[in-house]
Amino acid sequence: MNLPETAPVAGPALTSEGYHITVDDGRDSFYAISIEEPDEDDAWIMSDTVYSLDAMR
Repeated sequence: MNLPETAPVAGPALTSEGYHITVDDGRDSFYAISIEEPDEDDAWIMSDTVYSLDAMR
């Protein structure tokens, strides 16, 4: 089976930060990740589904 080749995507490097967020006076907490394009104030996403991109490598 031959799979199609994909071209590398050129663009700005993204950064990621992992967070452990505590709420309700410490009764609950969760992990979140923020993925951002450093030079754009409006280019970011935050999710509570993974620790960090570095931890997934």
